[in-house]
Amino acid sequence: MTRTIPHGGNLHEAARRYAIAWDAWLDLSTGINPHGYPVPPVPADAWRRLPETGDGFAECAARYYGAPDASHVLPVAGSQAAIRALPFALERGTVAIAPLTYGEYAPAFARAGHRVTTLDVARSTLPDDLTHVVVVNPNNPTAERVSTSTLLQWHQALNARGGTLIVDEAFADAMPSHSLAAHTDHEGIVVLRSPGKFFGLAGVRAGFVLARPRLLEALDEALGAWTVSGPARHAVSAAFADTAWQHEMRVRLEHESARLAALLRAHGFDVHSTPLFAWIADPRAAQLHDALAQQGIWTRFFSDPASVRFGLPATHAAWARFEACLRQAMSTL
Repeated sequence: MTRTIPHGGNLHEAARRYAIAWDAWLDLSTGINPHGYPVPPVPADAWRRLPETGDGFAECAARYYGAPDASHVLPVAGSQAAIRALPFALERGTVAIAPLTYGEYAPAFARAGHRVTTLDVARSTLPDDLTHVVVVNPNNPTAERVSTSTLLQWHQALNARGGTLIVDEAFADAMPSHSLAAHTDHEGIVVLRSPGKFFGLAGVRAGFVLARPRLLEALDEALGAWTVSGPARHAVSAAFADTAWQHEMRVRLEHESARLAALLRAHGFDVHSTPLFAWIADPRAAQLHDALAQQGIWTRFFSDPASVRFGLPATHAAWARFEACLRQAMSTL
């Protein structure tokens, strides 16, 4: 079955479309850290035994994210699993979602019978008819951020009417001070986290829902047992415990994202960025995306507004190739 919701990382599609071999591409279409965490060897028991909830995995995540305690943490098979299940666990109502954000939220809430409307993140107050609000913070792909004070103000308004604030912090690991994880002991706050982006571990398919225990129990019942594999638990636990790697990586990503933003600005673009990706909105976005693809550089194109998201190159050679191909692409626009 063909998926109708596009995502980055669809390199096989690019290879077919442009007749360029899969291994000849430079893939900048995702916001995944290209310098992934070096996972230590997986113990044999992680392969042989079923995962056990008493293995300390939730406690490890609670410490890393700053959640109140392990009872406020539910490990899931990537935050995608929670996005599909969460709308069915919430009271049916009107949910506001930004017009350009992670594309799985709107259809997931619509399938569960919610009315989906547009969220204006520039507003300090919310319309009275909203039951739930979904915020990706920082937003993917626009890099927009909503302040903690504004989010808590929104939560207060939603909670007073029995609603919920859902905050997707998939890209927040590089800026942990902006997280609402510590507030998930409050009724009506749900935070989704994923080690896939910052740690470069998207392939382990692990994620976490941070919320009050009653909601987590409902999600756990819906999702079933053994949602996160033993090897995935091993990899993520090691990454969460390695504070030295985390510190060094945050510094590295800050420098590399600044380099990417400066490169794009040098070509006249208005750049919005996070430590893991940069985004530009420009009438020539489709032509730029295509011109880069013809040279084997894969980026993520969005049509409304016309825009392109760029991930970080992984090596010196990749940076040099991207810079040269970008110059060539710009000369054709």
